[in-house]
Amino acid sequence: MFKNLNQKIEKLRSQINDLRYRYHVLNDPEITDAMYEGLVSELRKIESEHPELITPDSPTQRVAGKPSEEFKKIIHTVPQWSFNDAFSEEDLADWQERILNFLEKTPFGRPFDLDYVCELKIDGLHMVLTYEKGLLKTAATRGDGKVGEDVTVNIKTIQSVPLRLKESVDLVVEGEVWLSATMLREINAWRAKHGEALFANPRNAAAGTIRQLDSQVVADRRLALTAYDVSKIEDLRLKIDCQADELRALDKLGFLTDKNWRVCKTLPEIFKFYSEIQKKRESFPFWIDGIVIKVNQKKYQDALGFTGKAPRWAIAYKFPAEQGTTRVKDIYVQVGRTGALTPVALLEAVKLAGSTVTHATLHNFDEIKRLGVKVGDMVVVEKAGDIIPKVVRVLEKMRTGTEKFVSEPKKCPICHGVVERRESLDKKQTKSVGLFCINKKCFAQELENIIHFVSKHAFDIDGLGEKIVEQLMSAGLIKNSADIFTLTVGDLEPLERFAEKSAENLIASVEKSKKITLARFIYALGIRHVGEETALRLANHFGSLEKIKTATAEELTAVNDVGPAVTNAIFEWFAEKENVKLVEDLIVSGVSLQSSILNLQSSKLSGLTFVITGTLEHFGRDEVKEKIRALGGQISESVSKNTSFVIAGESAGSKLAKARKLGVKVLNEDEFVKMVNK
Repeated sequence: MFKNLNQKIEKLRSQINDLRYRYHVLNDPEITDAMYEGLVSELRKIESEHPELITPDSPTQRVAGKPSEEFKKIIHTVPQWSFNDAFSEEDLADWQERILNFLEKTPFGRPFDLDYVCELKIDGLHMVLTYEKGLLKTAATRGDGKVGEDVTVNIKTIQSVPLRLKESVDLVVEGEVWLSATMLREINAWRAKHGEALFANPRNAAAGTIRQLDSQVVADRRLALTAYDVSKIEDLRLKIDCQADELRALDKLGFLTDKNWRVCKTLPEIFKFYSEIQKKRESFPFWIDGIVIKVNQKKYQDALGFTGKAPRWAIAYKFPAEQGTTRVKDIYVQVGRTGALTPVALLEAVKLAGSTVTHATLHNFDEIKRLGVKVGDMVVVEKAGDIIPKVVRVLEKMRTGTEKFVSEPKKCPICHGVVERRESLDKKQTKSVGLFCINKKCFAQELENIIHFVSKHAFDIDGLGEKIVEQLMSAGLIKNSADIFTLTVGDLEPLERFAEKSAENLIASVEKSKKITLARFIYALGIRHVGEETALRLANHFGSLEKIKTATAEELTAVNDVGPAVTNAIFEWFAEKENVKLVEDLIVSGVSLQSSILNLQSSKLSGLTFVITGTLEHFGRDEVKEKIRALGGQISESVSKNTSFVIAGESAGSKLAKARKLGVKVLNEDEFVKMVNK
């Protein structure tokens, strides 16, 4: 019947792949599971007897033979972006006006043929697939947009992912991994039976599944992947002039795509599509949290380009924030690294935006008074996507008289030390009055200090998260940040969550972190009021830690935006003998400070201070900050009489109003570009 074994294997693989495609992509099963498995078993038997005939794209190679030890990092060949969000028709109208104004300044001029492709925004896990000559090479998570994790072995188990495309092309495809609500119920039923925590929603379950080291577990959970973007292609046979063509090309290549997309020419058409999808969102096999609107024509997409974090030519139109009512079971207090006491509401579980909410931060005791929240109150809680849930209001009419008022604590709930009311600054430099524990030895403060020390913008020690820090402190292995650099593999191996490999990895991360810029080092120390920007200014102004330590008040306040509060905080910090010893111990342990002084392109902006507010159209904020610093200028987070210019983008708020009140010059983006390009 078959001329040789190779021919038989090829026929078997072709038949199995055709049936897989029909079942998992076209949703058109022509064969029973038993018959399908029979063909796969026959192929597996032949390959086991002739392993030299196994190929990477064989249907038998979807599930790896043994669990992985870890996921390796992978550098994306195409940067991975996230979408800006719109929450109203006004937001969408503003976005359209921005892109029209942008295109007006290009050779295309203000276009009259612009149209849009509207797609469902699937609430899953973003995935990047790379194919070479039609064969799946890698699959990676988004990560930080530049580096993700290589999860190829798990993605190969997903039947809707083609291991070989219908064309032998090189391309990068993006899509969303998702889990059906039906499968989620099955998984949670099994987890409940075995005493394991339940997944809150399909997105969390999909993300947790892809992180499994055993690919058989991934295969058993029957994930799907819907492809929606070709982000890189080097084959002229695939002619893609618009977004609609891109979706059709993905179809032809053998990917599962969603068929609910629509080309819209006007905003009213988009609003109609949005309304239709919102009404039937429960009917889809996956969860959606809105729609994505993309400029259809590729020539306009290319002209619009990207901001620092998102494409200008696309936007996510999100469904409204979900609200729910629940009861406040208790209000307890957390202690931060500065000693700040933050009240937190413990809630009866309520489902919001696909997750179970049991806590909501109340910020401070003034907020409790403003809302009038009592223990036992029924409250309205709001949550939009990944945003922290907040208490919107109290349902006073539902009170029974048994509710209890919460008074400000007189002592720290952790160390029982003295607390005091004190003015503080948040990340936006907004002043407020809160409660603070003044005991520097408080365990909660020490814990939060070390967590801050190892965080991304400080020493950035990979693998040393909050739970590990707390575990190391509880085990008595570390009592301050300097102790981290005395840890050995032998210290870690006996601990829960650690084995030889993971212990070695963490020690390697600690060793790698020893080389650090002066600015990051200053920020890592956790000096009150000294954030990233202030740390950078101090480092660039003084050039060494010793000069900062010995600086006078006059010398410190000469640094832009360093006022009396920051100066006093620096004096107080270095006046503590234990803090000085901490720095000495860090240096002795091998921490090496690298110069943070900027290599200025010119001093064009020297002596000028800029505040950036609102959403910038043409640049990301970080891009603008880097440009200003490179030209000798300074960045401030707050507007004052010392501010030289405010750069205002869309939706600029109180900072813009204050600038106008103080008579500070306001620049739009075009005016700023002209200034730096003179």
